[in-house]
Amino acid sequence: MWLELLAIAGGFVLLTWSADRFVTGASALAFNLNVSPLIIGLTIVGLGTSAPEILVSAMASWQGNTGLAIGNAIGSNITNSTLILGFTAMVIPLSVHSSILRRELPILLLVMTVALLLLLDGTLGRLDGAILVTGMGVMLLWMTRLARTAQSQSDPMKEEFAEEIPTDLGMPRAVFWLVAGAVLLLVSSKILVWGAVAIAHEFGISDLVIGLTIVALGTSLPELAASVMSAIKNEHDIAIGNVIGSNIFNLLAVLGLPGLIHPAVIDSAVLGRDYPIMFMLTLLLFTMAYGFRGPARINRWEGAVLVSAYVAYQTLLYFNTVG
Repeated sequence: MWLELLAIAGGFVLLTWSADRFVTGASALAFNLNVSPLIIGLTIVGLGTSAPEILVSAMASWQGNTGLAIGNAIGSNITNSTLILGFTAMVIPLSVHSSILRRELPILLLVMTVALLLLLDGTLGRLDGAILVTGMGVMLLWMTRLARTAQSQSDPMKEEFAEEIPTDLGMPRAVFWLVAGAVLLLVSSKILVWGAVAIAHEFGISDLVIGLTIVALGTSLPELAASVMSAIKNEHDIAIGNVIGSNIFNLLAVLGLPGLIHPAVIDSAVLGRDYPIMFMLTLLLFTMAYGFRGPARINRWEGAVLVSAYVAYQTLLYFNTVG
């Protein structure tokens, strides 16, 4: 038991640190190749913050634990939209100024709808996975084009990313951290999945619930750190953008990979409980962050509502599991 708990704790710590090193190396490498900071921020950084979820999902699916992978994708989105952004807004209220975010929010709702339509038959098959992963590629191309268009505009995210991208890391060090981060992500994800599956079997809890709770929270730690630090630096658009981008990548890559690697029947609770809750909470975030009636802003009171929603969802999972 203690060995499994240590594997989970150590896996989370190593996963968070290696994701940070991976993003730093990839961002510095792209900068050295004269890629603009805005493109780096929207694609490499956004994908890098979802790297823990992607690697854990792939590892879990490879070992036949598709339920854990699906739970990780949906649970991470719920955690990001409620606990991560809610806690960040309670620390520092978040204002949205970027036109890029106003375009990404409807895209997130569209991606959620498409993913739901693919899952309605109760299975996550290889065709479903192929469509979602292909959508990931299309999304990256769209973000690159969006960033190039925004280069000539005074979008706040352009200046914010320019301050965050490492510019003092030479090519050898950038490549080293990119490779080292990727290797450690693989190792830490394997350790984490082993510990989580062992704990689930020890207590008779389904892989889905473990993915929705412990694993989702742990793999969302990079988003929490990135959002809080961005808010402290007054980079509010990045704080919110990290979450929106991560949620899009979670639905396309993290949910798509299990279908490609290990197709499986979906637990009925996913469509009956978890996916509808994720959809409703994302709609709640959309109404707060889009600014229909004026300047878009997530204040401390709204942040508290989001955190309360996360606590309520975890409580619901607890009583469903006990029952």
